[in-house]
Amino acid sequence: MILDLFAGPGGWSRALQLLGVRDVGLEWDPLACRTRAAAGQLTIRCDVARYPTWPFIGRTRGVIASPPCQAWSMAGKRLGLLDQPLVHAAVEDLAAGRDTRERLLAACRDERSLLAAEPMRYLYALNTVGEPDWVAMEEVPDVLPLWKQYAAVLRAWGFSVWCGILNAADFGVPQTRKRAILLASRLRTAQPPTPTHARLAEPESLFGPGRARWVSMAEALGWGATDRPVPTVCAGGGPGGGPEPFPSGSRKTLSDARERGTWMPRPDGVVWQSRPEGAGREARHSTRDNRADAPAPTAHRWSWSLRNSNQANATVRPLSEPAGTLFFGHRANECTWVAEPATPPAEEADAPAVPEPIRITAREAGLLQTFPADYPWAGNKGQQFSQIGNAVPPLLAGHLLAPHLGVTLDPDDFTLAA
Repeated sequence: MILDLFAGPGGWSRALQLLGVRDVGLEWDPLACRTRAAAGQLTIRCDVARYPTWPFIGRTRGVIASPPCQAWSMAGKRLGLLDQPLVHAAVEDLAAGRDTRERLLAACRDERSLLAAEPMRYLYALNTVGEPDWVAMEEVPDVLPLWKQYAAVLRAWGFSVWCGILNAADFGVPQTRKRAILLASRLRTAQPPTPTHARLAEPESLFGPGRARWVSMAEALGWGATDRPVPTVCAGGGPGGGPEPFPSGSRKTLSDARERGTWMPRPDGVVWQSRPEGAGREARHSTRDNRADAPAPTAHRWSWSLRNSNQANATVRPLSEPAGTLFFGHRANECTWVAEPATPPAEEADAPAVPEPIRITAREAGLLQTFPADYPWAGNKGQQFSQIGNAVPPLLAGHLLAPHLGVTLDPDDFTLAA
């Protein structure tokens, strides 16, 4: 079997399904377990720190581990950094068969910190029978020193090991999500996967085709071309120059706006124009061929960007770029679509106001993590967002796992938009 510790809602498992194999996930969160069940993934609901290792000895081919990152993440209090010496001590002891977790846990400022040492407990038990063949682990960048400690232990046990920081955008994920990765193998030389994408597209050379340009949010969401900020609205939000698409405080989403027709990518050859109250389609827009007979276009065009969190230093990216790292958990980390002027604003007193921010949907967030549009997220919206933010992007996981499985990854299998 392939053992997936802290399996979450199924980022690694989704990748394995598309690569033709399955894993057994250990996960304690009931909603993540419900999501996994609906996605057809095998799960043991348990506390990874308390579950015994003996059921897996003698039958485990690979081990995957993505310990909870809340104690280390930039989005939290980062008490894991203060607990790091205790976590290193736990890894050292567990690698020697000494279980000092209870004593060390009592000294931790965040009880989740020590979960990053749990994979070593399983690896030590499996190593007694020469297992597993390979290991893949993922965490936030600040955990890299701990992965280096794991690497030293695994090398002493006969593994080839690589660890470092990878950017998910370099592998076709529409998100500049950086993560500390550890890859180890008894059967092959461990090395990072070859990047398929870059910030700027690379031309073909004598050595083969160049890397493609990073996948933008617009491309991943199916909202239009990616060589310019295409989704725009005029005059306060409505493409016809009318009222705001949603009133202040509305919980509507950008997807809702698309479905209602109050927002759409601006097609080539179309100029959005103001219209009198009650005017029909002909007054709302015209082609370049007949625009001389139409009212002058509004002075405002708005381009949409994704703002990740409500903090002063929030990451704001236009749709023509990948998203920043998606993280959720409380309202301060809410992601919203925000409009910015794409043309200089008019100086008239009645110039339209900036459209209200529009909350991202779970479907959109899942797509930006390379989950399919119909992935069966369980729970309410906040619970779904929490699962999405904590998940490993399946496309990145696929790049990491394919060499271990001896299969070729086809990125087209990881559908971005439905």
